[in-house]
Amino acid sequence: MLKVQELKELIRALDQSSIDELKIEQDGAKLLLRKNQTTTVVAEKSVKSSEVLPSPTEQPESPKASLEVVSTPSKEESKLEDKPVAENVHTIKSPMVGTFYAAPSPDADPYVNKGDQVKEVSIVCIVEAMKLMNEIEAEVNGKIIEVLAEDGELVEYGQPLFVVELT
Repeated sequence: MLKVQELKELIRALDQSSIDELKIEQDGAKLLLRKNQTTTVVAEKSVKSSEVLPSPTEQPESPKASLEVVSTPSKEESKLEDKPVAENVHTIKSPMVGTFYAAPSPDADPYVNKGDQVKEVSIVCIVEAMKLMNEIEAEVNGKIIEVLAEDGELVEYGQPLFVVELT
């Protein structure tokens, strides 16, 4: 299957292109990325090589076994979108799809809390993707004014995680 970095590059390329859907089949695994108002990731079980997949415009006659994760705006995202964005505020977004962890281990304190000062290289959380722990840096100097994700929560690519007041 694809490595995390390759998956990130595919997501970025899809996001920046005019293409709305990308389908990849490799070693019996299938990956379908769609770009609309919501992000959909579909992972289908392997299909016999004699079966023909319908084109994107055709509807399948019978449903296939699939896992579908659909991104819907959380309450925090909706609240954030309703607020006017100040010039001195930066939102730290998830660079990938994965599980959000606020601390390096379950019994440890969170990397950052509301009110904490951060620097560009400060680690603010971990996003686990495909069993890899990816440390997320603040990328700006400032103060955490809002934590938008819950520990152990599934986060989507581009989902806001923290709001930072720039200093």
